[in-house]
Amino acid sequence: MPWSPLPGSAAEEPAPMGGALDRVVRHLGGPSVDALGALYQRWDELVGPRLSGHTRPLSLRGGTLVIGVTDPAWATQLRFLEATLLERLAGLDGAPVTSIEVRVRPI
Repeated sequence: MPWSPLPGSAAEEPAPMGGALDRVVRHLGGPSVDALGALYQRWDELVGPRLSGHTRPLSLRGGTLVIGVTDPAWATQLRFLEATLLERLAGLDGAPVTSIEVRVRPI
């Protein structure tokens, strides 16, 4: 038996998943998918090559960026650089970062 849509339903073309996910994330108070993509793609540029090897963004929620670091020493370094990093992150469209939380985790 071949599949057919329900009577009265519009036969629409499939929509890309990115748009639906973006709406869900924004509804939950998160940044846009494009903003998160920019954050992850530009991470090396934002923190510099030395820090990027020992850090990575883990999440962004309610303006708080959670960053994972490989060692407590890198956590201390990031805390010293927090104001500078917040200035750099202010240039990202659609992803307002107002605070940074650092967590020691293996990357």
